[in-house]
Amino acid sequence: ERQIVIDHKGQMTGVKKRERLDAHKLIEEFMVLANVAAARALEDKHKNKDKAAQYPCVYRIHDRPAASKVDGARDFIESFGLTLPKGQISQPSNLNGILTKASSSPYSHLISIMILRCQSQALYSTENIGHFGLALESYAHFTSPIRRYADLLVHRSLVSAYGMGEGGLSD
Repeated sequence: ERQIVIDHKGQMTGVKKRERLDAHKLIEEFMVLANVAAARALEDKHKNKDKAAQYPCVYRIHDRPAASKVDGARDFIESFGLTLPKGQISQPSNLNGILTKASSSPYSHLISIMILRCQSQALYSTENIGHFGLALESYAHFTSPIRRYADLLVHRSLVSAYGMGEGGLSD
């Protein structure tokens, strides 16, 4: 992530890489955990089938990457001396392993972009297929720093499902 540098006169003087502190990583981890907890809380309410329609969950889903895209990424990655064996994308850890190995390379940024581009696009859905990129079975946006309609639906569904007062989903 980049940061615009502004001087005391309000003029842009440059662009620098934004510092990423341990505190940022901790907050990100808590946000992911909250998103998982929100999805699971609504799934728990879905176990009572006659009430399921009243408490929907909008999942953030991320499918496995297409084999053709992984093959293209494999060719690129091999030019940097890294290998990704064919048929080895059953787990996100396979791609994360490549990123870990590439982290000490001066070309790590290019390799990261290629891995990102071979991924499927994340989508919103009421049908849960999990989130491949985060290696999670259930994930709903609940803590997004940029409030989205999906977040609001999850919030309102939780309010209704757990009787937390006004502001829940209407019948």
